[in-house]
Amino acid sequence: YTRGVSGLIFIIKLTDQKEKFGGTNMKRRIALLIAMVMVAMLILPACGSKTDKDTLAVNVGPNPDTIDPALNSAVDGAVMIIHAFEGLMTLDEEGVPVPGQAERYEVSDDGKVYTFYLRDGLKWSDGEPLTAHDFVYSWNRAVSPETAADYEYMFDVIDGYEEKNLNVVAKDDKTLVVTLKNAVPYFLELTAFPTFSPVRKDIVEEHGDAWATKVDTYIGNGPYKLVEWVPSSHITMAQNENYWNVEALGPKKIKFVLMDDDVAILNAFKKGEIKLADSVPIDEIESLKGTPEFKVSPQLGTYYISFNCSKAPMDNPLVRKALTLAIDRNFIVNEITKSGQIPAGGFVARGLFDADPAQEFRIVGGDYYDVNDYEGNVEKAKQLLAEAGYPNGEGLPTIEYLYNEGTGHQAIAEALQDMYAKIGVKVTLASQEWSTFLNTRKNGDFQMARNGWICDYNDPISMLDMWITGGGNNDAQWSNPEYDALISKIKSTTDREERFKLMHEAEDLLFEEAVLAPIYFYVDEYLIDESIQDGFYVSPLGYKYFMYINMK
Repeated sequence: YTRGVSGLIFIIKLTDQKEKFGGTNMKRRIALLIAMVMVAMLILPACGSKTDKDTLAVNVGPNPDTIDPALNSAVDGAVMIIHAFEGLMTLDEEGVPVPGQAERYEVSDDGKVYTFYLRDGLKWSDGEPLTAHDFVYSWNRAVSPETAADYEYMFDVIDGYEEKNLNVVAKDDKTLVVTLKNAVPYFLELTAFPTFSPVRKDIVEEHGDAWATKVDTYIGNGPYKLVEWVPSSHITMAQNENYWNVEALGPKKIKFVLMDDDVAILNAFKKGEIKLADSVPIDEIESLKGTPEFKVSPQLGTYYISFNCSKAPMDNPLVRKALTLAIDRNFIVNEITKSGQIPAGGFVARGLFDADPAQEFRIVGGDYYDVNDYEGNVEKAKQLLAEAGYPNGEGLPTIEYLYNEGTGHQAIAEALQDMYAKIGVKVTLASQEWSTFLNTRKNGDFQMARNGWICDYNDPISMLDMWITGGGNNDAQWSNPEYDALISKIKSTTDREERFKLMHEAEDLLFEEAVLAPIYFYVDEYLIDESIQDGFYVSPLGYKYFMYINMK
């Protein structure tokens, strides 16, 4: 019998081996032991009640691939990181950057130089002082080729990026000066992004990448600190007494329960073992709608298919275009996901502004195919296959579609398999657990794979600069010098109209070459217990904030 986090375990092993357990005395001992266990079962719930009250148990995903701020590129890992680390700025409930480790900042008249003034007495979770020099080290570590960070390209707005020697200077322990190549409208949002968090130089250099895998070396500067990590079970964080705003924190501990089976996650939520479930079984959504626990929030992102543009037969743009057109997006959102997702006619998500803030980038850019003309799209797909040399799919090798485990991903994969069969394309399905899947896709060991992208900040470039040649999040293994040049121009211009015009051209090029196949625009669906809704908030970027919850 087990109870609470104390991990007390009583084991009774009965055997008929008389030399071990024989005679009346032993039977009495067993009876006594059983009685003791029964008493303990009554006592332990009371003993564990305080721990349960002080500990908030949630599920945001399975075992994270990494929780190193520089190396992580997944939303579940980012949620854990923002509780253990904090950047110069952080995001409030409206998604607006507000002072974090920096108490205030100044911007030069030309918008190129930012001076951040750190708060007094900042410390790491082990009590060591934190200084501006830690940011200089951490940002340069993130762009170092040796680190191989997926997000290193996000620093390309800073002067010195090409030389991998960022123009980021600590004038003194409390003053950080950052010089940009040109004015960047979203730079403050970048400083709130997990990859821009500081990490401890002495620990990283002594332990290498392993520093982010052990409790005693995972030293952060955020509101919580790592106190326990049991792989495939849970990651527990406790309030960081050295955090500058520790008095404002809610839960004494946050327990990230690690699960990827959404049926098991739902059962754990129903039993009260977790207070938030970030994954909901597809076939349960209809019954959960209308309940006070089921929430759907806006999200700036797109669910899509990655084509491996370097691997046959996906190296043929005509095949990719055919596979893009053959998807019945309305069927997927109406019959499978059922939570208000919008069929995607482009890649850049709904909700992002255009040059005129009164208009949406997606509406201005329009759709690249008619999402409501499925039959017409199927006919075009067949024509493209024939043009590619595969009439009715004849001669086209069987294609494997890779996805990570989950009832929703599986249902969509099976639907895609049926849709592709209608144009003569044979598709086999393969699933992998989360961390394995992430690395398989990242390494290009696939033909087609499920993918999803949620904006890192509120600007369309967050969904476009990932496709540059060699980009850490360019799972398509696609390369186009014209596209690279467009992204470079976008990031160097300060003319708002020109900037958005170029971003539309960049998206046009993505669809001219059919680099990916969008399916729908995301919403964030999750279950949250009514008792913890006070102080909880979620960002359209996919982050969930538990640190200020009022534990009732």
